Amino acid sequence: MKRRGDISALMAFVALADHLNFRVAAARLGVTPSALSHTIRQLEERLGVRLLNRTTRSVSLTDAGLRLVERLRPAVDQISAALEDLGEEQSRPFGRLRLYATHSAAAAVIVPVWARFLSTYPDVHLELHLDEAPTDIVAKGFDAGIGPQDRADADMVAVRVTGPMKLAVVGSPSYFARKRPPRVPEDLTRHDCVQYRRIAEGATIEWPFERAGKSLRISVDGRVTVNDPELALRAAVDGLGIAYTIESLAEPFLRSGQLARTLEEWSISFQGLYLYYPGHRQVPAALRCLINMIRAGPRAKPASGLHDSTFAAAD
Repeated sequence: MKRRGDISALMAFVALADHLNFRVAAARLGVTPSALSHTIRQLEERLGVRLLNRTTRSVSLTDAGLRLVERLRPAVDQISAALEDLGEEQSRPFGRLRLYATHSAAAAVIVPVWARFLSTYPDVHLELHLDEAPTDIVAKGFDAGIGPQDRADADMVAVRVTGPMKLAVVGSPSYFARKRPPRVPEDLTRHDCVQYRRIAEGATIEWPFERAGKSLRISVDGRVTVNDPELALRAAVDGLGIAYTIESLAEPFLRSGQLARTLEEWSISFQGLYLYYPGHRQVPAALRCLINMIRAGPRAKPASGLHDSTFAAAD
């Protein structure tokens, strides 16, 4: 490292070589002339070579200094350009934004805004990885995660991106024509239910209910088990059983009559979803813009179209 010097000193030397004036070069670098003089003197001592001839009236490059600056200038120009690109990113986000989310979080949070986000910031490439298992987003190279608040580590920033979300028990009219809808949660034990398993090695999820201060969890059974809320809805639409899902995801199919709701008075709500990321400072510009757009709310409801088209494509 002694033979190469340090980068800041080399960049200071190139700035001085450009102007051959300590006062002008120091002003460009934002330091005092005496500090710049000290930096150059230390660089010469580390290299063991005189780079400048200087008197109280003038400064010139030695032959060694001229050869060094000719070799350094392309690298310094590249470094300067890279720093300028980073500065421009604050006003014009670009690059890849990698997000890790649960399936339902992506549908509820990202899908309603992604068309507007990508059209507003055409230089951003959005990469979504969907999985139900918790993961170390930093170790995996993600900029942020979206899911329940407990997914965020204690030292992460967690930004609330939805309000409380209500759960719904739904089935198709054809299914309820074969089997009478349940009147109380315990009746579910006599129904075919679409079971949900977050991770491959995990247990299937019990269905929680609450009414008039009474809380209970029901262990359901059925011939279909999934780890994707869209598949759970697909199974319910196809009459394979009753599904337990987020109300907003089921809403398009409730409106169209493809699904009917039951046990609504027992439905519970949970606190909603959070976008979480490491560090309070220097948030990537693309992530900051995405957060602002999500919190401003969608102008349209593309999520409904997504589910309709996804299901239609599977028919």
